[in-house]
Amino acid sequence: MPVFDGRLLLQIAANYTDALDLQSPNAPINLNRQYNFQDGVGVNQANRIWSDTRTIAASSTDTLDLAGVLSDAFGATLTFARVKALFVSAHSTNTNNVIVGGGSNPFVTWVGGAAHTVTVRPGGCFLLIAPDATGYTVTAGTGDILQIANSGGGTSVTCDVVIIGGAS
Repeated sequence: MPVFDGRLLLQIAANYTDALDLQSPNAPINLNRQYNFQDGVGVNQANRIWSDTRTIAASSTDTLDLAGVLSDAFGATLTFARVKALFVSAHSTNTNNVIVGGGSNPFVTWVGGAAHTVTVRPGGCFLLIAPDATGYTVTAGTGDILQIANSGGGTSVTCDVVIIGGAS
């Protein structure tokens, strides 16, 4: 059986300055967050990972069934009971936006309701992390579909998707 070990790193480094007559105020931001996940189902633990590059035709949707349809890198069928991290990165060559969420039997515990979505613009990304024991609950059959959609017609969109979570 595969064993999971992972680390997510987030860094925001910025400097905000203004040249004035007698001084140059400076407001640096240096924010670092690291999330370590060990094999398991508790706090800071996960035991499932799925990743793929997806291409979605113009005006179409892609439905990712988180409970019993996706396969891991070893070909084993994955059933997520909770999601600890969700990453969606829209390729910069996209013309249209990538829309995450909505659809039928939607996985919605990470948003306020079934119709709520997040728009990921070309070259942008969306990252959600929940290191607690609960994470974002997946309910097989009624709340297990992560929908990813192309916002418009004319061209396809491509995005990278990573899902980290637990089986129980």
